[in-house]
Amino acid sequence: MTLKLMDLPFAYDALAPYMSAETFEYHHDKHHAAYVTNGNKLLENSEFEGKTATEIIKATANVPEQAGIFNNVAQDWNHSFFWNCLKPNGGGTSLPAKLAKKIDADLGGYEKFKTDFINTCVTQFGSGWGWLCINNDTGKLELVKTSNAGVPFIKNYTPILTCDVWEHAYYIDYRNARPKFVESFVDNMINWEFVEAQLDK
Repeated sequence: MTLKLMDLPFAYDALAPYMSAETFEYHHDKHHAAYVTNGNKLLENSEFEGKTATEIIKATANVPEQAGIFNNVAQDWNHSFFWNCLKPNGGGTSLPAKLAKKIDADLGGYEKFKTDFINTCVTQFGSGWGWLCINNDTGKLELVKTSNAGVPFIKNYTPILTCDVWEHAYYIDYRNARPKFVESFVDNMINWEFVEAQLDK
């Protein structure tokens, strides 16, 4: 397998003023692109050539000598998933019915979910990700945080939504105000239809 940089599913300025074109020019075109470039260099002539990203991530997770491959392939996967979680005029309370019902049942309703999701993202110390996942053992929704390139599916969770809380995701637009960024993400940027599609899978 060769990693390929995913195109953004919207124009660079489509999420302004909540996320600027400049942010995407750095975040997608430089940060995400670097993971793809570096990952491909590391995968070349390795035992993982021809494997899917998911297979590579599972095989290299928690293997110190494979940390470079894991970090770059997982970050490519995380960023591609994150881009799909975004859309212009997204977020807010207009969730698809099935997803809203599931959040009500498992997480105590939208307002509690919003508060707890923001808290999950804000309290991830240092770089990382906040996630809404399905616990594969219970079938219930849970909020999960991972550090650095961590991916929930290596721990038996199926991710359905993520927010990138590495500083490069928000520093151009929000400086050090991570809580303000995450609140804006929930209120204005989430692609709820994509999230429900992951639930349906």
